[in-house]
Amino acid sequence: MKKLTRLTSSDEVSIAVTDYGGNGPTVLMLHGLAGSSRELVRTAEALTDSFHVVLMDQRGHGLSTRRPRDVSRQAFLGDVVNAIEAVVPGQEVHLVGQSMGAHTAFLTAAARPDLIGTLVMLEGHVAGSDRPDEARELGDYFRSWPTTFAGVDQARAFLGESRLTDTWIADMEPTADGLRPRFDPDIMQEVIAAVHVDRWEEWGRLAVPTLAVFAENGMFSAEQKDQLIERRPATRREDILNASHDAHLDAFDDWIRILRTYLSGN
Repeated sequence: MKKLTRLTSSDEVSIAVTDYGGNGPTVLMLHGLAGSSRELVRTAEALTDSFHVVLMDQRGHGLSTRRPRDVSRQAFLGDVVNAIEAVVPGQEVHLVGQSMGAHTAFLTAAARPDLIGTLVMLEGHVAGSDRPDEARELGDYFRSWPTTFAGVDQARAFLGESRLTDTWIADMEPTADGLRPRFDPDIMQEVIAAVHVDRWEEWGRLAVPTLAVFAENGMFSAEQKDQLIERRPATRREDILNASHDAHLDAFDDWIRILRTYLSGN
């Protein structure tokens, strides 16, 4: 049975954690930038026959504190550690993340291998970005959105048709003025700027068994995908054909097959 809990971090940030129940080893899943745990609900529901599944809204996202003062990578890492210790004290978890959530998951596994049994990174990387304007450009994109949308039709007309759009719209907060996104552009820009710093040092010392999953039409080039494995040959790699960066949404069956196989130790 689904249960929502709010945890308070050391800097007084509220973190929304949803326990989906299930029997078996615990899987904690982390969404990407400007998303929320809502986008991973279908994945959670597909796993609860064999795993105990927990989702969390990372700070600045979803039902967690919208405008935290600290959006450093260390703060995100600390929230994951707090969630693990609160939900399954004394136990390891399988840690799964997509995009920015994969980056958070990787840093947590590198810092606290005692808490992580396996790591799964969907469309995540550690190389950072060599484009100094990239974070600002993403912030500008989110700033181009209306503060609120009059309704679903306006939101869909503005954002276009995609599985990601469906998730964004479903996650919006109903207000007297319309539908409000559950994140702020300046916070998203600051968060992603920290992700754009390379973390090869942590990648090199990562001791946790790791699966990197890439989408054929995702965010990363063939060279970037290869480099991640070359710099840590123990990493297992899987590729999802005909999928986008949001493969957990638009290539769900392949994603679940790969995820379940790896988490089951096969």
